[in-house]
Amino acid sequence: MPSYKHFEDLPVWKEGSKLYNLVLDLLDEHPKLLSAGFRNQIDRAALSVPNNVAEGFDRITTGELASFLGYARGSASEVMSMCATVMRRPKLKPALPLLREIRQSAESCLRQLAAWSSQIEQGPVQGKRHRTA
Repeated sequence: MPSYKHFEDLPVWKEGSKLYNLVLDLLDEHPKLLSAGFRNQIDRAALSVPNNVAEGFDRITTGELASFLGYARGSASEVMSMCATVMRRPKLKPALPLLREIRQSAESCLRQLAAWSSQIEQGPVQGKRHRTA
C-alpha cells in the first residue's frame, strides 16, 4: 500500500477536489436553473468531501481519521442525492451532462472512502495514526 505524506497526494482528495470544481462549474454555468438553497447546500456538501479527507488525514488517531472519512462519505452521498433529486426536471436538461459528471465523481469518492474505511476497520494502521492503547 502506498504511503502518503500530504493529503493533496491522496487519490480520494484529488477526486474530492475535482468534485468540488465540477459543482462550481455547475453553479457558474447554470446559476438561474437552481434555487439559492440548492446552490448553497450542494456547494457546502461538495466542499466538505475534500476538506474532511484532509482534516482526517492530519488527525492523530485512527478513530479520528475514521470519523472524518465517515463525514466525507456522508457529504459525497448528499451530493449524489441532490443530483438524483433534480435530474428529472425538464428545466434542468441543459445541466444534465454536468449533473451526471458530478454524480459520477461523488460515487468515485464514495467508493474510495468506503475502501479506505474498510481497510482501517480490518487491520492496524501504521504510522502516526497507530495507537496501541
